[in-house]
Amino acid sequence: MKEGFFDREKISINLAKLKKGGQNFEIVVDPDQAVAFKEGKTSDIGSVLHSEHVYMDAKKDELAPETLMKKVFQTGDILKIAEIILKEGEIQLTTEYRERLRQEKKKKIMDIIHRNGVDPRTHLPHPITRIEAAFEEAKVKIDDFKKAENQVQDVIKQIRVVLPISFETKEIGVKIWPKYAAKSYSTVSQFGKILRDSWQPDGSWYVVVEIPAGLQNDFFDKVNNLTHGENDIKILNEK
Repeated sequence: MKEGFFDREKISINLAKLKKGGQNFEIVVDPDQAVAFKEGKTSDIGSVLHSEHVYMDAKKDELAPETLMKKVFQTGDILKIAEIILKEGEIQLTTEYRERLRQEKKKKIMDIIHRNGVDPRTHLPHPITRIEAAFEEAKVKIDDFKKAENQVQDVIKQIRVVLPISFETKEIGVKIWPKYAAKSYSTVSQFGKILRDSWQPDGSWYVVVEIPAGLQNDFFDKVNNLTHGENDIKILNEK
């Protein structure tokens, strides 16, 4: 987190904004860290903030009064207030940053599709230029705050309208130890389709999920990080 106010002359700033208690509250954020926070890659609020201030109007350097913040947020702790703004509010990125982020995610999604998708008529991969053309023709929408890997399935549905495509998939069985089981569902389901699952007598969760083959390593890494290695993963089938 940088100290002091941002450059008043700098018009293009990245903000997180929240209307609460009939008042507008803003924080100036580092765009990369703000996106990482939204994606769940970091929980370090201090790294997200450009400066440790809450504003009524950031571009005018108009600070939010401490008495008002305590009344609305029930605390005067800037970091706690900033976390509430980030979680409940809207992040407004500059046009330049948003476009760069969108292009980076678009490129990553296209690469995943190129590595895993084939033309069902020929069983050959589509050239990257054809995939790019399909993105344009289908007017694919990229979510700025969603990981590229978690958007692949949605994008495939969009481009199938203009591009015949099938994905090589893998069925993977995962057993997750009890203390991590309850919070694992959303992570597992983001990568693919849950085919079946069950709770074991010891409280562990067993699930069979179908994912794009090219996401296998990312999936393994995510599950291992989430469970600190307390899991059992096996590839059951390849299609």
